[in-house]
Amino acid sequence: MTKPVIGFIGLGLMGGNMAECLQNNGFDLVVMGRNKQAVAATVARGATEVSTPKDLAQASDIVMLCVTTSEVVEGLVYGDNGILAGIKAGAVVIDYGTSIPASTQKIGADLAAKGAGMIDAPLGRTPAHAKDGLLNIMAAGDMKTYEKVKPVLDVQGENVFHLGALGAGHVTKLINNFMGMTTAVTMSQAFAVAQRAGVDRQQLFDIMSAGPSNSPFMQFCKNYAVDGVSNLGFSIANATKDIGYFVQMADDLGTRAQIAEGTSANLQAALDAGMGDGNVPEIFDYFLKLDK
Repeated sequence: MTKPVIGFIGLGLMGGNMAECLQNNGFDLVVMGRNKQAVAATVARGATEVSTPKDLAQASDIVMLCVTTSEVVEGLVYGDNGILAGIKAGAVVIDYGTSIPASTQKIGADLAAKGAGMIDAPLGRTPAHAKDGLLNIMAAGDMKTYEKVKPVLDVQGENVFHLGALGAGHVTKLINNFMGMTTAVTMSQAFAVAQRAGVDRQQLFDIMSAGPSNSPFMQFCKNYAVDGVSNLGFSIANATKDIGYFVQMADDLGTRAQIAEGTSANLQAALDAGMGDGNVPEIFDYFLKLDK
């Protein structure tokens, strides 16, 4: 069978490696983006560059988005010369980012009105996994659309899950990030309070890690708070965005996420203190200096 032409927007560290993986597996790509170096690298491997999302959609059977926020996704879809203006009947848009489910569902409905489909497919694992086609992919959308793009998802992911109706992937990713970031923030504050109380942080870790509180996130937080090594690989700025989306999702569902509101407030405070580029366990430094 002829392989689908893939349009790819968002050639950052993750997206750039995903695009390279696709090209290494024989897919023709149409690309655009602000990172001219990344665009040039894909073009050097045979991709075609276009100037607008409309042009990209017109040339593509599958449009892949790996961008930062729902606002960016909406801008690409609905903006002047946007994806919606150029999408072909039968084409599919895949959003690999972490987005607000209600926004995803609205975009999906508008694409459906033009005869196109949508899959939300947030990612797990690292850019290194992306290059080798070993991502975890949390896909959602109607089964017919999912089955159409599943062969391509299988190229990009070692573990590809179908989670249900459109938006379920983004719901799952936001819940996952809420749990992980709340754990990391809580443990970072625990180490900071121990320091203030004169309790040895290494001993605290030894005690906590010997019980059910032990987790990879505890290890990440210990790596920074005790050893000074920052290696979680997820920034305070990104965590602030994702937990804010979780809080908004809860509100859209008619409930309140008070624990998430606390996590969000602390991350936002660290972001406001100029720590946004730091990895989440570095919020330890914010807590260590925090006074009444």
